[in-house]
Amino acid sequence: MSWPEGYDLRVLDEVDSTNAEAARLAISLAGPTWILARRQTAARGRRGRAWINPEGNLAATLLMRPTETPDIVALRSFVAALALHEALVMATGRTAGLTLKWPNDVLLNGGKVAGILLESLGVRQGVQHLAIGIGVNLLHPPECAALEPGAVSPVALMSATGVAVTPEEFLTLLAAAYAKVETLFVTQGFAPVRQAWLLRAARLGETITARAGGTETVGTFETVDAAGNLVLATGAGRAHIPAADVFF
Repeated sequence: MSWPEGYDLRVLDEVDSTNAEAARLAISLAGPTWILARRQTAARGRRGRAWINPEGNLAATLLMRPTETPDIVALRSFVAALALHEALVMATGRTAGLTLKWPNDVLLNGGKVAGILLESLGVRQGVQHLAIGIGVNLLHPPECAALEPGAVSPVALMSATGVAVTPEEFLTLLAAAYAKVETLFVTQGFAPVRQAWLLRAARLGETITARAGGTETVGTFETVDAAGNLVLATGAGRAHIPAADVFF
């Protein structure tokens, strides 16, 4: 697998976080750029939570300059999820056990193997830059004690499949997969990306719980709508949820 044309790469031995580095580099961005760190000292996940990222795992961010409105830009979480799924399939030669958890996790045998964090820069004038942070447990899962209560337990690619892959090797697979899905998204819109994501969705048709702030919604996971919202069938009707943490 070769590096995709038009995408730059920066590899760092150590950084506070690849998303923070992306914010610092944004002003000098010439084109879409992947930032890979062999070690992060202050990684973070969704809603400001700490992201535990042992050495040997993938810690990378794609920095890009999107042209769409913020609501469309946000749909790239699905683009990244599909690319991650494809990269994991290429790395392992298997699709069994790999599913996508709304809004931005990848599961392997029911455990979290990868996560995605989107951060928009310059949103007051439209999204001038987008940082797509990606962490993959290639060798080591984080300690369960670091997880919030009820969260999906982590799993590592090595222990779950026996496949050993370096961060550099995996990023090459991921960058190629992302470039392909990005082209699909830009040329054909969200519809084919949404359809492909739903084919890989975890717990579709099952009862799940969505929590946002102090609100909890329990219902049957029906679909993801055209805006990327989670759609649950509840006793009070269909609920379209734009942002939440999902629990099984």
